[in-house]
Amino acid sequence: MGADEIELKFLCEPQDVPALLAAAPLGEAETKPLTAVYFDTPQGHLKAAHISLRLRESNGKRVQTLKRGDGFAREEHEAKITGEALDLTMPAVKAALKPAQRKALAPVFTVRVTRQQRTFTYEGAQIELALDQGEITTDDRRRSLCELELELKSGDPAALFALARQLSLTAPLYLSFDGKATQGQGLRAGTLHEPRRHDKAPLRRGGTAGEAFQTIARNALVQIAANGVVLREVDGEDALHQLRVAVRRMRSAMSTFKSVVEDTRVRHLKAELKWLSRACDEARDLDVFSHDNAELVGEDAPLSPRVAAARAQAHAKAAAAVASKRFRDLVLETSAWVETGAWRDEASRHARRSARDFAAKALERRWKKVLRLAKDLQKLDDPGRHRVRIAAKKLRYAAEAFAPLFGPEPGRRFIKRLKALQDTLGALNDSAVAAALVARLAPDDAPAARDLMAAREAARPKALKTAAKEMAKLAQAPVFWR
Repeated sequence: MGADEIELKFLCEPQDVPALLAAAPLGEAETKPLTAVYFDTPQGHLKAAHISLRLRESNGKRVQTLKRGDGFAREEHEAKITGEALDLTMPAVKAALKPAQRKALAPVFTVRVTRQQRTFTYEGAQIELALDQGEITTDDRRRSLCELELELKSGDPAALFALARQLSLTAPLYLSFDGKATQGQGLRAGTLHEPRRHDKAPLRRGGTAGEAFQTIARNALVQIAANGVVLREVDGEDALHQLRVAVRRMRSAMSTFKSVVEDTRVRHLKAELKWLSRACDEARDLDVFSHDNAELVGEDAPLSPRVAAARAQAHAKAAAAVASKRFRDLVLETSAWVETGAWRDEASRHARRSARDFAAKALERRWKKVLRLAKDLQKLDDPGRHRVRIAAKKLRYAAEAFAPLFGPEPGRRFIKRLKALQDTLGALNDSAVAAALVARLAPDDAPAARDLMAAREAARPKALKTAAKEMAKLAQAPVFWR
């Protein structure tokens, strides 16, 4: 059997389970133990392809399941198994792996949970609620698990989000796009607390602009939610940086696709995304400053106590933001808008446009803006160069997202030139931010800080010349979308 599985998955706390079950609609209920063994090749072929393959047993019955993809809707294939071994003839398995890879499949981790399951009708949709409590084990590692899943069996997906809003009034629910397979793979590799980096959105050639936006937005939401999990559990500089990158990509996509997605919710969601970004900005600025200026913040250095205190406060602010109800609401409501928003109305002419045609026009607009803003780059002041940097960054995000629609090689060369310009402008911006931080944090009698700023000011003309050269090279580079 193959079909799309449509579900919302939330991380929750064990102490909240009784209240969540009490708040959920009544329906046919069942409690059962589940044991699932997940498989992959030694080289991790399934993990690399965002595929999970498991053999689950409950009350003596075994079901083999292959799932493909991340996020709200995933491709799912199931088959009942009579023996204890995998069925390597399952069509979905054969399509995913070569014969030698299928033979190499082996268990990689195990999930054991007690599932409290309930099926009911809510706002005209049939929904299955599952509360799983247990653990994931692999080798000598284990991780506790407490998840709420809402799966749509039939009806309008908007009902899932409506129910999620109702249940979130009872207890904190963090929307997660990582299934048990992703968590198990992370536990096995020891990467659970590593930042989630940008994963290229798999745009479909021949697809529509609306489909392209959904793919890019889902990709950004996965990155936002995953880095939020890391920051709630550990204080990670890289996770904070990747969270900001994901928020910027999301905001940039909403801007690039403005004609496609403009509706009554956009302004509010953009404002909330800006709030999240700003909650992390100071921590990121201080992290960069600390790494770039070790002579000022190292042990016994003049600014060490002040910078350490400021960093601790800024990171606490960012951690509080991703643990807040405002963050939970932001991720849930943005996901709801991406999946069920008014912009997806079948009558939307813009959403049905060819993704490739839309991309070409969007890239051209962003490219012309960079050229216009970067004219006489060396003569611009700090705010003017900052505007060029932001415009170049938005162009890069769009170019990276849209490149698969045109062929990888021309896009790769253009993006490489664009990144070189970004790096030079970024260094100039970091210098300007450092000057502002020193003015705020350095006491008047800190000669080392003054000497650093003087050295940076002396290096500015050369940096500006380098930026101008990179801009000239970019201006001459062939664009890949025409």
